[in-house]
Amino acid sequence: MSDLHTAAKRCLDATDPAEKLRLTHATWDALQAGLLHPDANSPAPDPIGAPGRPALPRLVPQRQVPHRGLGTPEGRAALVHAVSHIEFNAINLAWDAVYRFRNMPPDYYRDWASCANDEARHFAMLCQRLAELGHAYGDFDAHNGLWEMAEKTAHHDTARMALVPRVLEARGLDVTPGMIERLRGVGDESTIAILEVILREEVAHVAAGTRWFRWCCERDGVDPRETFLDFVRDYMGRNLRGPFNRPARLQAGFDDAELDQLTQLALAS
Repeated sequence: MSDLHTAAKRCLDATDPAEKLRLTHATWDALQAGLLHPDANSPAPDPIGAPGRPALPRLVPQRQVPHRGLGTPEGRAALVHAVSHIEFNAINLAWDAVYRFRNMPPDYYRDWASCANDEARHFAMLCQRLAELGHAYGDFDAHNGLWEMAEKTAHHDTARMALVPRVLEARGLDVTPGMIERLRGVGDESTIAILEVILREEVAHVAAGTRWFRWCCERDGVDPRETFLDFVRDYMGRNLRGPFNRPARLQAGFDDAELDQLTQLALAS
């Protein structure tokens, strides 16, 4: 196989987490080795549906996912599980960005394949930590908010780049420092070490979203700041949440004026 889109679909469709990780790493290695390329003759992408995932975790509305304290191993395992589910979704989101959106520059596909490879590594680290806490991926309920936004933006590469990396995944930049502080309070240095790696590397992933969102805006001749804010208003409604981790978001390509406007939108939500 030499078609990157077909390889991405194979990663996306894999239901077993271990197989999804194996395929993800192999596909990234093949792309780096020059063995895979986006093929203009590749079949058009299928309409978006559920990605490949195991039978568990059970997916429930976000409000039904229980919040547990971090004072017990069970509570810490629930937190690690929630982050692992985000990372599992992020693997699928990155591969869908490769599979679904065609006629993009080669660096676009390299960026999102690289992100998928990183997310797979993050997921593996979190699963190992879950095992140390006596649990496995699937032991707790989870919600499907990230993938629901992928479905809503499947028709529009600009909207996808704006809303998945720059809104939903960027939320991790905002909340992870607080998680780390709470875990420090209960002495869980093992989980902290993993979250610090994820936080550092997710800045680059959000930056990729910024880079390709702005590329799409330039291609389409629209103003990136106003377009981004319009997407946030249209798709997020009153669900935009702050506060925002300004230093991390600035590193990820946001600018001060954009963050000021996002803050105002969040306060009005």
